[in-house]
Amino acid sequence: MSAASLSSSISVIRAASFANDKPALVSSARPPSSAFLGSSAGLRFDPLSSSAAGAGLRPSPVVAAAAANVVKEKQPRSSPSGSNLLITKEEGLELYEDMVLGRAFEDMCAQMYYRGKMFGFVHLYNGQEAVSTGFIKLLKQEDSVVSTYRDHVHALSKGVPARQVMSELFGKETGCCRGQGGSMHMFSKEHNLIGGFAFIGEGIPIATGAAFTSKYKREVLKEEGCDHVTVAFFGDGTCNNGQFFECLNMAQLWKLPIIFVVENNLWAIGMSHLRATSDPQIWKKGPAFGMPGVHVDGMDVLKVREVAKEAVERARRGEGPTLVECETYRFRGHSLADPDELREPAEKAKYAARDPITALKKYMIESNLVSEAELKAIDKKIDEVVEDAVEFADASPPPPRSQLLENVFADPKGFGIGPDGRYRCEDPKFTEGTAKV
Repeated sequence: MSAASLSSSISVIRAASFANDKPALVSSARPPSSAFLGSSAGLRFDPLSSSAAGAGLRPSPVVAAAAANVVKEKQPRSSPSGSNLLITKEEGLELYEDMVLGRAFEDMCAQMYYRGKMFGFVHLYNGQEAVSTGFIKLLKQEDSVVSTYRDHVHALSKGVPARQVMSELFGKETGCCRGQGGSMHMFSKEHNLIGGFAFIGEGIPIATGAAFTSKYKREVLKEEGCDHVTVAFFGDGTCNNGQFFECLNMAQLWKLPIIFVVENNLWAIGMSHLRATSDPQIWKKGPAFGMPGVHVDGMDVLKVREVAKEAVERARRGEGPTLVECETYRFRGHSLADPDELREPAEKAKYAARDPITALKKYMIESNLVSEAELKAIDKKIDEVVEDAVEFADASPPPPRSQLLENVFADPKGFGIGPDGRYRCEDPKFTEGTAKV
């Protein structure tokens, strides 16, 4: 194919991908020259242009599917006073409590880290709470969540008790991984938190496998009521890695029930997203594989929640994956070891003024959903929960030495410490009946 023909084909595909007669959720128009950084563009519903069709272009079925509507327009609920509300009082209080828990927990982690109670790298989630809460509070316990090294708040949102998460950070036996995972490797089989993963992009293939499991149980094993979905969280820096693209392809090919959630906080450690990515609008990578892609204001839990609702419902209906880019911001450095000197003070101040917790609080009070007293009661409750978690973790015992070799070999008993206090592998009879290595 000549260069001219290739260029012409690409133009046809681009035009055809928008030649669909269904409305789709798109980012508010902004000039191509405007910076993506700090965009607070709202989301609106536009009928897709039919100019391509008018020009005689026939949409590719695969590409046209990418332009299917991701979030349908919702009819706002009406309150007794006649005002239109996005949430009920109960929903608002649940969202607020979860976000406050995440923020208070992370602030306490910073204190404990600097007091020497935690070791290694600790990455805090302050500022990004709207993403975790907006998605995870819509899930069932059977649904799976896969996280990154910034995983404490995802664990809390999924229902892992604060005591267990704090104990894990303290490296104690009562932690959700018995003290063997630490900050970057939260896991809970009970809550279907498949893990925090420290390596960039490491969790995406695991999440894709979890989604395949759900599909296999439903379609092959014919398990009734198995409409479980998987939500994979990862950052903007991950979206330049190979696993990301491979798993988007596989998920769309097999129509897996998974939502890929990009927590685009605009910085990959100290690398600006704008300097590392040829096209900073990550959501566009979804349509390239035939799946819907959405950009949403990740500092607004109500916007995140509406997008999450439709994405989760699509997955449950068997309609396949969705790529959601949540533009958010972390209020602290990359980790507690990061002095955070690379980001401009003005940029940090701009996002601090858009604090997602403050925004939700303001909305609920102005909508007469709740009173200040009710929110203060939640604040007090969360302070007590976090204080209790610290006291519990501090008083908990460290893991016994016998745990050292457990979960290393495929032995249900574990190759730990024997009754005589020696490592079992030091016993001359240790390899009897097995292949000697």
